Amino acid sequence: MIAFTVGAINCNAQTRNKMENNNPLLCNPDSGVCEIPTGKTDAGNAGNIRPEKKSIKVIYYTDPICSSCWGIEPQLRKMKLEYGDIVEIEYRMGGLLPDWSYNSGGISKPSDVAHHWDEVSIYYDMPIDGDVWLEDPLHSSYPPSITFKAAQIQDSQKAIFFLRELREMLFLQKKNITRWEYMEKAAFTAGLDVERLKNDFDGKAKELFFEDLKYGNQLGVKGFPTIFFSDTLGNTETIYGSKPYSAIENAIKKLHPNASKLIYDKSATALFTYYPSLTAKEYAELSGTPRQKTEQVLNDLVTGGTLERLTTKNGAIWKIKNSVR
Repeated sequence: MIAFTVGAINCNAQTRNKMENNNPLLCNPDSGVCEIPTGKTDAGNAGNIRPEKKSIKVIYYTDPICSSCWGIEPQLRKMKLEYGDIVEIEYRMGGLLPDWSYNSGGISKPSDVAHHWDEVSIYYDMPIDGDVWLEDPLHSSYPPSITFKAAQIQDSQKAIFFLRELREMLFLQKKNITRWEYMEKAAFTAGLDVERLKNDFDGKAKELFFEDLKYGNQLGVKGFPTIFFSDTLGNTETIYGSKPYSAIENAIKKLHPNASKLIYDKSATALFTYYPSLTAKEYAELSGTPRQKTEQVLNDLVTGGTLERLTTKNGAIWKIKNSVR
C-alpha cells in the first residue's frame, strides 16, 4: 500500500501562507465558489490562452473535493454534448486544501465541514453526504489532485473519468479519496495503468500539479470552479463559480456568435452511453425532462433492470447496471 501524506508532497510555505486566513471548504452557495485568497481578483494573463485544435479553448480550474465543482457537473456535461465540436477543455488542479493548518470561517477541523456539505447538497440539488468528514476525514486535497495529473499523463479523457469516479466515491460513498485503495480502484475503473499511475505520482505528476498552482496564480484564480473561455484572438470570457448553463452558453456565444448546438440523442439509453452515471439533476439538464419527473423516469429504468441506483441521505445517483468504463 502507498501512503500519501502532505509532507511527502512538500507543500511549500508560500502556498501554505495563502491558506492561513481563509477556509476553502466553507464554499459560498450564492456565489457558487470555494474560494482561496490569492491577492488577485481579475483574469490575469488569461488573454494569452489560445485554442490549439478548435475554435474555443476552455481552461477549467477545479479540485477533487470542491463541492461547488460538483455542483456545476450537470452544466459542464451539457456543454460537452452541445458544443464539443468547437470547444476544447483542459482540466487544471487548484489545490483547494493543502492541510488543516488554519482556523477561520467557522470551520477549524474536518468535522465542521459535515453540516456545511449537507446544506450545499440541497442548494445544488446534487447528492453530497457530509458524513465523510465525521467518519474518515481527508487531511488534504493534494494527493488526489496529483494523482489526477498522473492520470492526465496517460490519457486526458480517462483522467476525466477518473476524476468523476473519485468525486462519486467522496460525495456519495463517503470514501477518503486520499487513500491509495480508493484511487487505485478509481484508476482501474477508468481504464488506467495503475502501476504507471503510482510511478508518475512520485515523479512528473507532482511537477505538473505545482505548475498548475503557479499558472492559476498567474491567471488570478482565487476559487473554484473558475473557467476561462478564449478564442484564437485571445479574447476571453470567465465564469467564476457554479453558474447556470445559460452563463456557459453566453460565454461561448460572445466568443463565437455563430456557434450552433450539436443535436444529440436525449433518450435515457443514449445519455447513459455518453455518461455511465447520472444524478437526477444531471439527467434533467441533459434530457430536458422536468426535474420533478426525473426520479420516476430513472427509477422505472431500475425496475426494468437497465440501471442501478445508489442512494444517500441527500440524494441518489443512477448507473448502467454492471457497467465498466
